[in-house]
Amino acid sequence: MTAGSDQSNSGARKRIIISVDAMGGDQGPPAVVSGIAKSAEKNPDVAFIVHGRLAEIEPLVDKAGLADRCEIRDMPEVVTMDAKPSFVMRNGKNTSMWSAVEAVKNGEAEAVVSCGNTGALMAVSMLRLRKIPGVDRPAIACLWPSRNKGGFNIMLDVGADIRADEKDLLQYALMGGSYARNGLDIKRPRIGLLNVGTEGHKGRAEIKAAHDLIANAAPAAELDFVGFVEGGDIPSNRVDVIVTDGFTGNVALKTGEGTASLIRELLREAFNATPLSKFAALLALGSLKRLTKRIDPRRVNGGVFLGLNGTVVKSHGSADATGVSSAIKLAFHLAEGGFTERLAARVASTGIAVQDDESVTNKNEQNA
Repeated sequence: MTAGSDQSNSGARKRIIISVDAMGGDQGPPAVVSGIAKSAEKNPDVAFIVHGRLAEIEPLVDKAGLADRCEIRDMPEVVTMDAKPSFVMRNGKNTSMWSAVEAVKNGEAEAVVSCGNTGALMAVSMLRLRKIPGVDRPAIACLWPSRNKGGFNIMLDVGADIRADEKDLLQYALMGGSYARNGLDIKRPRIGLLNVGTEGHKGRAEIKAAHDLIANAAPAAELDFVGFVEGGDIPSNRVDVIVTDGFTGNVALKTGEGTASLIRELLREAFNATPLSKFAALLALGSLKRLTKRIDPRRVNGGVFLGLNGTVVKSHGSADATGVSSAIKLAFHLAEGGFTERLAARVASTGIAVQDDESVTNKNEQNA
C-alpha cells in the first residue's frame, strides 16, 4: 500500500505517516511491530512506513493485521549499537535507519522513530535533515516524571553533545519552551537552568552568562525564567523545562532510570519477603499499580531531537512494545501540531535575541 494516500476512519482526514526503523533496538522487529500494532489500535489517524529486512518484517506485519496501515521498505543492512557514527555517515545508505530518516527528508512521512544507536541516528539526521538555520547544536529533550499537573517536565540536552556554551544553552531554553508549548500544551512554560546551586555566584562562567541571556530573551519568547535550579528540582513542580549540557543531562537521565528500576525491584522484594507482606501487597495492589505506572520509564519513552528540519524521536534501545508505542504517540502528537515549523519560527526569534544582546554589549563597550 501507499500509506500516505490512505484516509482515516474519521472521514476525509488524511492519516499522519510515521517512519519507523524496525531493525534498531535490543528486541528487534518483533517488539517494534508490536508497538506499531498498539499504536494503530488506539489511533486510526496514524499510518506507517516501516524500514528493515522484508523477510523479517512482513510476516510480523501480516500476523498483526497491519497490511493496510504499513508500507514496508526492504533495507538489507542494520546499524548496530556499537557502530561509529562517522562510519554510518559514510556507509549507511542501505540501512533501515538511513532509509527511515530519508522518508522524512523526502516529505513522505511527518516524523521518524528509531530504537537504534543514538549517536548514529543523530549523525544521519543532521546529515540528511540538516539543522534549522540559527541552531549551532541540536539537543535531545526527554520527558521526566514530575509533580506538575501534566505529570512531566522536559529536560534538555540529555546526550546530543557533551558541550554547550551560553548561546547553546539559550537556544536549548527556547527550543525546550517550544516543545513544552506544543508537546505538553503549556501556554507559558517555566524555564530553569540547572546548576550546582541557586545562588547567583555559583556555576561555571558559561552558565552564569547563559542565565543573563535567557533572562533577557524570556519575555519576548513568552517564557517565565525561574533562574538557577538544582538536581532536586528536576522532578518538581517549580519548572516545566530544565536546561543543561548533554553530559550533565545524560548522567541525570541514566541515574533517574536506574533509580526507578531499583525502587520497583526493592518494592517487589519487600512485598514478597513474608506471607504477611504478600497479604499486604494484595491489599495495596491498586496503589502499587498506580505507583508502578507513574514511574514506568516506558510511558515517557522517546527523546526528541530538537533543532533539525524534521521531527526525530529516539526510543530507548531496550524498549518493548509499550515503549515503542509511547514513542510513536509522541511523534504523532508533535507531527499533528506542526512542531518542526513552529520550532523553526521560535529559533528565528532566538537569533534576533542573541544579536540584540551582542549589539548592546558592543555598543556599551564602544561608549566605555
